[in-house]
Amino acid sequence: MTRVLAAALLLSVAGAASAQSRAVPPEAKRATLWHLEGRLVQLDGAQVLLAPGARIRDARNRLVRPAAVPPGSIVRFLQDKSGNVHRVWVLSPQEAADTAPPIAVPAPAPSK
Repeated sequence: MTRVLAAALLLSVAGAASAQSRAVPPEAKRATLWHLEGRLVQLDGAQVLLAPGARIRDARNRLVRPAAVPPGSIVRFLQDKSGNVHRVWVLSPQEAADTAPPIAVPAPAPSK
């Protein structure tokens, strides 16, 4: 009997954790992301660098490496003051169905 109760409790906690919504800042821009190599990614056709220590969260809100992001994923992201991408959220199908238009990403400034 205690095993059944323990299993029921565990399942209810797991269900509650998966039902939590994640906080994606409203100022996060929307784009299609392709990982190119290392820290280099492409967002809606513009190549940009990931900031050192960039955090990428998949559709289940788990931290993932850049190479683990499925090619062509619809994401929301934030850039730092240098233009490097430092936070990325891969959108779930429900989040991606949001009709908000993607925001254009400025091309990175050429190095001097």
